[in-house]
Amino acid sequence: MAQNLKTGDTVKVISGDNKGKTAKIVKMDKKNGKAMLEGIGIVERHMKKTQYNPQGGKKKVHVGIDLSNLKKVTEGKKK
Repeated sequence: MAQNLKTGDTVKVISGDNKGKTAKIVKMDKKNGKAMLEGIGIVERHMKKTQYNPQGGKKKVHVGIDLSNLKKVTEGKKK
């Protein structure tokens, strides 16, 4: 990981389906080298019926975006 990215940083997606979009990092997965971004990479997963969830249903989850596809956005320089 060449960049020092952390939760709360604002980043820009530089490649992939979401190229050009800017978002804030919600969660980091450093083990797999992925970041979960606010409003980007959210998909629906179908839940199987279980004892704790008898109806089953759908759940929205974040799909991580690889850190190599992100660039940290810096605000204007302070003087």
